[in-house]
Amino acid sequence: MKRVLILGSTGSVGTQAIEIAGRSPDLQIAGLAAGRNWELILEQAREHGVPTVALADPGAAAQAADAWRGRVLEGEEGIRELIATSGADLVLNGMVGAAGLGPTVLALTEGIDVALANKESLVIGGELVTALAEGTGARIIPVDSEHSALHQLIAGQAAGTVERLVLTASGGPFRERADLSGVTPEEALTHPTWDMGGRITVDSATLMNKGFEVIEAHHFFDVGYDRIDVVVHPQSIVHSLIDMIDGATLAHLGLPEMRVPISYALHYPERADVAVPRLDLASVGALTFEAAEPDRFPCMRLAREAGEAGGTAPCVLNAADEVAVAAFLAGEIPFTGIAEVVERALEAMPADPVSHFEQLFACDEDARRRAAELAREVAPA
Repeated sequence: MKRVLILGSTGSVGTQAIEIAGRSPDLQIAGLAAGRNWELILEQAREHGVPTVALADPGAAAQAADAWRGRVLEGEEGIRELIATSGADLVLNGMVGAAGLGPTVLALTEGIDVALANKESLVIGGELVTALAEGTGARIIPVDSEHSALHQLIAGQAAGTVERLVLTASGGPFRERADLSGVTPEEALTHPTWDMGGRITVDSATLMNKGFEVIEAHHFFDVGYDRIDVVVHPQSIVHSLIDMIDGATLAHLGLPEMRVPISYALHYPERADVAVPRLDLASVGALTFEAAEPDRFPCMRLAREAGEAGGTAPCVLNAADEVAVAAFLAGEIPFTGIAEVVERALEAMPADPVSHFEQLFACDEDARRRAAELAREVAPA
């Protein structure tokens, strides 16, 4: 029986992870954590017999404590206590944003394997996070469909035989739209393939999310940026590919269904039956591919450049993007202003070498302040 702690249990990844764990006789939910949705997390805890929950929002934690006889932990400290005391064998980190870095670090420090859906953990702290995992022997198993696909493709390949990694991108809702200056938040939040949260959906529209995934792939698989490519694949059937040194290309295919990579991460190294529709290529009919255009989607270019610069640059990239996306969704800057804010933040805060996590947390705060100032200078939407 594998004991699983689910962080971000009320989000898209978290709710699907609970569904999978609830149907598996090999998985037991050891604890749940969320931001502020106390009503849903208590419903989840009651249904699955979970004794302890943690809520980052103190007000939500107080309401949960009044409504439930189980143990309720509060704030970031409560989430840390939950990780340290739950007895989990695996922590699924489905938290959103930079707040997910701390829990990843703590779980790895405790020697607990991490099923990682929080991309910021590797985008911001990739060098230190992977070194920490290596030092403690804890495993990081990817949850994102693209990195899960690469994880499965690379497994068992002999060292030195994988020549190139290729991530696929749907292209987002504006793949065929020439003028992006008038994009509205409502349009940006309508993704053609995936049902995701607000920030990640906007990041998918700017292709910043794909840039983040390039940085993640670099750290997950210890592959240079010159050996990581992106190709636009609107059908989202091929999730990633690897080129081998003998000229063969191996691809991972499947319907766009997040329960598949979530189940893979929860059960790894085993596999379990997942009740999802199976791929019928005849029904799909055709698979098409296009070059990713960094000139039309500068966020993807900025992400790759920040990754190549290393140090604090990816931290600045992520913080500025979070601030810029929030400003766009609030109607304060135009869609094209997101890239402008991010680029100006990166120019204003050149990359410094990173030696410890506290340096990254401080950089994150500074970059958010700088990005907020820059957002106010961008022409209003």
